Amino acid sequence: MKALLRIAFWGLGISALGTLPLGTINVAAMQISIAEGVWHASLFGIGAAIIEVAYVRVSLVGINWIRHRAGLLRLMDWLAFVIVATLAVTSFMAASNPAQAGKNVILNADVHPFILGVTMSALNPMQIPFWFGWSTVLFSKGILQANGQQFNWYSVGIGIGTLIGLAVFVIGGQVLLQNMHSHMNVVQYSIAAIFAVTAVVFLYKIIFNKGAAAALKAKEKV
Repeated sequence: MKALLRIAFWGLGISALGTLPLGTINVAAMQISIAEGVWHASLFGIGAAIIEVAYVRVSLVGINWIRHRAGLLRLMDWLAFVIVATLAVTSFMAASNPAQAGKNVILNADVHPFILGVTMSALNPMQIPFWFGWSTVLFSKGILQANGQQFNWYSVGIGIGTLIGLAVFVIGGQVLLQNMHSHMNVVQYSIAAIFAVTAVVFLYKIIFNKGAAAALKAKEKV
């Protein structure tokens, strides 16, 4: 049991810290929290966390299948870029229109927030090389063993860690809403700028072949 709790805490810690740097999913969770409230943002986060756990299991047991499908990862890179670029444009539109109360037409459409979280997380292929790399490190240090029970506890820890990391942004969205209500246009423009920068980074990685497929190859060589 001690070994299982240990690997669960490793997964939790890596996932929670990995969720904190600004990115598409956590910033989207913050924007949903601001515009639609904690409940919708939480459903979005749960959907995203479930997909991240699924990607972890793929990185543990299905990596050979992924290795031979670089074209699929490249397609997912392009889809992720299109989504983030669209989020940037619609966020700028929402920020410039006070009548919308900062509501992004993509994040606050009729799509259920849980489904939206699942979809956006599924189209983020960089999770695969990220978790493949960390799992390889844990395997090499003897922390993670190749058995189903450890994989399960590791995955549970990762799911909880992702939810904890996203909770920071969900709660942060409410703090911003309460303390910067009169300056929400500044907050919304800042969120839009983050999406725009993220889109540029995605495009750079795609053009210079530094997307998910290239990152996975680099992890294999470590």
